[in-house]
Amino acid sequence: MKSTSNTPATDRRLRNKMSFSQTVSNSLTMAYRGLLKIRRTPEQLFDVTLQPIIFTLMFTYIFGGAISGNVQSYLPVIIPGILVQTVITTSIVTGVQLREDMDKGVFDRFKSLPIARIAPLSGALLADTIRYTIATVLTFTMGYIMGYRPDGGLGHVAIAALLVIVCAWSISWIFAFFGVIARTASSVQGISMIVLFPLTFLSNAFVPAETLPKLLQWFVKINPISHLVTAVRDLSNSGTIGWDLTISLIGAAVIVAIFAPLTVRAYMRRT
Repeated sequence: MKSTSNTPATDRRLRNKMSFSQTVSNSLTMAYRGLLKIRRTPEQLFDVTLQPIIFTLMFTYIFGGAISGNVQSYLPVIIPGILVQTVITTSIVTGVQLREDMDKGVFDRFKSLPIARIAPLSGALLADTIRYTIATVLTFTMGYIMGYRPDGGLGHVAIAALLVIVCAWSISWIFAFFGVIARTASSVQGISMIVLFPLTFLSNAFVPAETLPKLLQWFVKINPISHLVTAVRDLSNSGTIGWDLTISLIGAAVIVAIFAPLTVRAYMRRT
């Protein structure tokens, strides 16, 4: 009598033939798992809760008087900058946690489950959008407490927040790729910081590009982070939609188009 149990190869074929609706359902389940992890270890949220508060206070009171003359005049400049820097930096966690789960054998256990193979990866990326949302809300809230009143209105502020979250999600694909191919979680974090630090600090997030040396001005003006910061400022401070928003969305789409297939291919090969 032939055995009715599935072999590992059969299980793999079944997972690969999951329908789109099943894949989405599995991904949402894995995203919920990620939220449960945050609830059980709330210290994972320290970077998206404490960092916006500390950075907003620190940069505003250190640079406010020197750059804009006073704190109130600097708030429309710094709040969008801090928002972009905080949320984009938070996207590093995606790759770090992905590498940690793979090192601990969590993904090996997922192989034995009747779920889509891509679900653990897509679920992790979905769950991290909650982190971006928390960081965004806290940054705007902190700015409001300090006296920031965006003239663009609540609707345009919401669009600005959504723009930052979408761009952070797209960038998280880069760090997810690092998470899949790197050997350790610490190496993922190290590589990611090397990439992000020049992009965030050599931008117009904290100081106007015109105050920098000529060579740095050239880099700042082509820096994609600068375009995103300018788009958020235009939306929040004046309610205008300019070319910088279009550039930011095109950049986000290009990143996803390049790194999503690379990440999925590397992930499938590893799992």
